[in-house]
Amino acid sequence: MSLLVLGLSHHGAPIELLEAAALDPQSRGRLESAIVGSEHVVEAVVLSTCNRTEVYAEGVTFHGSLTAVSEALAASTGVPLGELQPHLYVHYEDRGIAHAFSVAAGLDSMAVGEAQILGQLRAELSRAQRRGHVGPALNTLLQQALRVGKRVHSETEIDEVSRSLVSAGLALADDVVGPVAGARVLVVGAGGMGALAATTVTQAGAASVTVVNRGFARAERLAERVGGTAIGWENRAEALSDADIVISSTGATGVVITAPDVEAARLERDGRPQLFVDLALPHDVDIAVADLDGVTRIGLAELGDLLSRAGDVPHVRAARDIVTAEVAAYLTERSAEAVTPTVAALRSRAKEVVDEEMARLERRTPELAEGDRAEVQRAVHRIVEKLLHAPTVRVKEMAQSGQGGSYARALSELFDLHPHDVSVVSTPPLRGPADDEEQTR
Repeated sequence: MSLLVLGLSHHGAPIELLEAAALDPQSRGRLESAIVGSEHVVEAVVLSTCNRTEVYAEGVTFHGSLTAVSEALAASTGVPLGELQPHLYVHYEDRGIAHAFSVAAGLDSMAVGEAQILGQLRAELSRAQRRGHVGPALNTLLQQALRVGKRVHSETEIDEVSRSLVSAGLALADDVVGPVAGARVLVVGAGGMGALAATTVTQAGAASVTVVNRGFARAERLAERVGGTAIGWENRAEALSDADIVISSTGATGVVITAPDVEAARLERDGRPQLFVDLALPHDVDIAVADLDGVTRIGLAELGDLLSRAGDVPHVRAARDIVTAEVAAYLTERSAEAVTPTVAALRSRAKEVVDEEMARLERRTPELAEGDRAEVQRAVHRIVEKLLHAPTVRVKEMAQSGQGGSYARALSELFDLHPHDVSVVSTPPLRGPADDEEQTR
């Protein structure tokens, strides 16, 4: 089995392609089902955010998995494979592990160091678990990635470096509409990004915050939390004229703020400038809005340019050092785990040989005293232990240097260990009712 990561992100794909390839939760689940339905893949998790869509897969073969995932991604997004391929990145095994850890740490994000990716990754893993699309391999990897992400944020000052997409968009407010403090803000969408936007502008001293969402109850809860006002989804166009800043981040598949609506609001505002910060993928705000006098629209493409200067600052370097060390530790631990079944099978085979020879000795020398027989058995065991000591220690040492796999295979060949012998000792016994009861105590 091998890890394969395939996807596209803001690093190499245009925003238009990222928009076309964006998947809602239901589509992600269907894509995972299609992938694990292939004979080449046994586990799959899809991560789709505002600046990436990627698949983590545990595959049987590299080329088979690559073909299965690529074709399923093209079919799910509706983007022809020929258009996707030039922008796709592929990470395999060690590089895939390093990529997962970097993503969780926020080092691969448009806003370097942003912490929202942790919640997004956790949610995607939980969804895949509920649907039965993830097994021990990806569960272990992504749980570890989440732990690494938390460690980076707790042990470095990367949060000071990372300006969120919301903060980056609001950084333009001074030049467009004046300080956020005292501005009237309309937040469209009450999900994670909408909540972050409402909280950020409230802390910045916005004069008022109005929240609009398809589900009014959710808008109401967010508005209450930030001391704002909630309005119905159908009233969003009318609310535009009162807003100096509009921040939109919904999960809609089409435009929710049209150019005609913004034009009508512009006329009512008597030329007062207005800023639209579009954080959605696909975009919420009609791109034509940017052509209107007195109106500024900034989307993910522009935000990417603003945030690309995060640079190789000390806090980012410290975060990368943690990720590098964690990847090395993970690979070492995984190598050690990989050789454990072989060592166990080797010792099991040695025990079988000793037991067979002792049984043969008992048949041939029934007159041998019990004390003598016990002494012979102890001597045989000591000999076997001494013979096995060197290969056992050596395979563990080589596992730490990443060479354990080849040495374990050599041991299997030399001692004629059947694959079944290894699989038996590496597969936990089936749990029974008593085990389940014990776990709940």
